[in-house]
Amino acid sequence: MNLHEIATIRGKATIPLWPDAARVLGVSRNVAYEAARKGSIPTLRLGRNIRVPVPKLLAMLGVDDHEPRPPLACGAAHGARTAAPS
Repeated sequence: MNLHEIATIRGKATIPLWPDAARVLGVSRNVAYEAARKGSIPTLRLGRNIRVPVPKLLAMLGVDDHEPRPPLACGAAHGARTAAPS
C-alpha cells in the first residue's frame, strides 16, 4: 500500500481501475482486471469505463477516509509560490 497514492485519491468519489486503483493496490493491469471480474475489487461500470469507489477501496485496505491528512511538504500545495532568494 503506497501512502502517497492513498493521499492523492482521498476526497475523490471514484478512480479508474487502471492505472489508479491498481497502483494503490500495487498490482498489474491484468491482476486488477481479473480481481474486478471476480468481485475482489468493488467497481462501477459506466459504459466502457470501470471505476472504483474510493471509500470502498480505502475500507478494503483498512484505511479510514476521515483520518487527518499529513501536511504537504515545502508549502507547494495549491500552487503556493515561495519568494526567490535575495
